[in-house]
Amino acid sequence: MKLEGVTLRRDPRNEHVAEIVLDRAEALNALSTAMARRLAAACAEVAADPSVRAVVLAAAGEKAFCVGADLKERGAMTDEELLAQRPVFRAAFGGVLNLPQPVIAAVHGFALGGGCEFALSADMIVADETAVFGLPEVGVGLVPGGGGTQLALRRLGPGKAADLVFTGRRLGVDEALAYGLADRKVPAGTAREEASAIAELIARNSPTAVRAAKRAMRLGAGVGLEAGLDLEENAWRTVAFSADRREGIAAFNEKRKPSWPS
Repeated sequence: MKLEGVTLRRDPRNEHVAEIVLDRAEALNALSTAMARRLAAACAEVAADPSVRAVVLAAAGEKAFCVGADLKERGAMTDEELLAQRPVFRAAFGGVLNLPQPVIAAVHGFALGGGCEFALSADMIVADETAVFGLPEVGVGLVPGGGGTQLALRRLGPGKAADLVFTGRRLGVDEALAYGLADRKVPAGTAREEASAIAELIARNSPTAVRAAKRAMRLGAGVGLEAGLDLEENAWRTVAFSADRREGIAAFNEKRKPSWPS
């Protein structure tokens, strides 16, 4: 299903893996207001679907994952229109960031500005050899507004985040790997395939356990160790007495694949 530059589909190899595809290749997948609305709607649909156990965030075309906001659209906006666009964009970035399922970003080509922020919103980033990351907003009089300052800080640490945000410079895939901005490097043209393979592995596991683990990890990123261990305790209690735990242990003892009830 394609609506205003976003395609939502199921992976043909695994019905429990959803693909959200930025599908505006003619504009290098630049994020327009209409595209942002559709992306937020697609994320809400996926988040509410219990049959989806993992998500791949990918992009159409050969040149770019996403080059950020559509600056041609913004160039024609009044200040009032720009302000009105803000909650629409926040909903789109928040939609990706707050998905309860694990999200793997499959990055090729340019991932700049909002494109880099979409990648940072994922749980894992698979980047091919063509990938180029950057947060160049300060060069056009803006601040990263899709979570870039906070997500880069949490993923990279203060020094590397400052380097990325303050200079606006671009990182090729090898430097992105060294910085911790990418998790896996793959040959050109194979990022989506690798991300799908990872999602398929995740989808084999207990969806209740995976969602609880993601929640604990996300909430624990900004707290002290003791508070983080309490979050882990809550996650453990969520799944320890669940039908998934009973099925998982039974399947292990019976040497068969589990059939998750959740």
